[in-house]
Amino acid sequence: MDFISVKEFANAHGLAERTVRNYCSQGRIPGAQLVGKTWNIPANAFIPQRRNANHKISPLLKTLREQKSGKIKGGIYHRTQIDLTYNSNHIEGSRLSKEQTRYIFETNTIGISTEAIKVDDIIETTNHFRCIDFIIDHANEPLSENLIKQLHKLLKSGTSYASKEWFAIGEYKRLPNEVGGMETIAPEKVGISIRFLLKEYREKKVITFEDILDFHQRFETIHPFQDGNGRVGRLIMFKECLKYNIVPFIITEELKIFYYRGLREWPHTPGYLIDTCLTAQDHYKSIMNYFKIKYR
Repeated sequence: MDFISVKEFANAHGLAERTVRNYCSQGRIPGAQLVGKTWNIPANAFIPQRRNANHKISPLLKTLREQKSGKIKGGIYHRTQIDLTYNSNHIEGSRLSKEQTRYIFETNTIGISTEAIKVDDIIETTNHFRCIDFIIDHANEPLSENLIKQLHKLLKSGTSYASKEWFAIGEYKRLPNEVGGMETIAPEKVGISIRFLLKEYREKKVITFEDILDFHQRFETIHPFQDGNGRVGRLIMFKECLKYNIVPFIITEELKIFYYRGLREWPHTPGYLIDTCLTAQDHYKSIMNYFKIKYR
């Protein structure tokens, strides 16, 4: 296991060093070790959840956790895994059908297909299931660099790019990239850009639906990873909706063109993205209604 110093942990998460030392001495950072007078912290440790958090676990998050733990089939957890994984991967070019995605989730096998299927599509599908489990388990934890990197590592583990040093799985990009023909933040500026974005987000007293969309658009503009930015970004939105008792949403193929337009036009006309995501949210509300899960 790799360890980092109190200063490194504090800088990575926008915290005061004194706060980090207090967390360590209170046992609130699992795996932190006191060596002499110095705390060594696991590099993959998360920020402890605030004890005085005033938000309650939503009925949806409670149900998702119960059904995940009980391995219950046919419920909203089952539905969310398939819908979110299929649509988010499909937006990024996966050739797997929704039924193939369902088959993989339900049987943990590939099934028979009359056409060639990319191995990476299969791997990223199973990885995305794990990512959803991860955000359900860690929904109430503060958003941090480490959590974001963990999502990327989970998503891309075992793919054809994972073994390539330049790809930097679970780490920020090393090569410049574009999105939709537009330039993104240079690799050497990604870390400071993400930390600034997280600092501004965490300083908000109340997180709203629009705040989550704003974070998403700015995250995608930074485009911190070599690949997988869209899926990681949409997973973050889902997680934050669960954390703040906001009905989450899934961007479908039908909404893809409006979603991309919304991201592009956000600085000038935020209503495009808001309306698109509200439409997606209405669909998820209908699913919650079907499973008799309250969202008010």
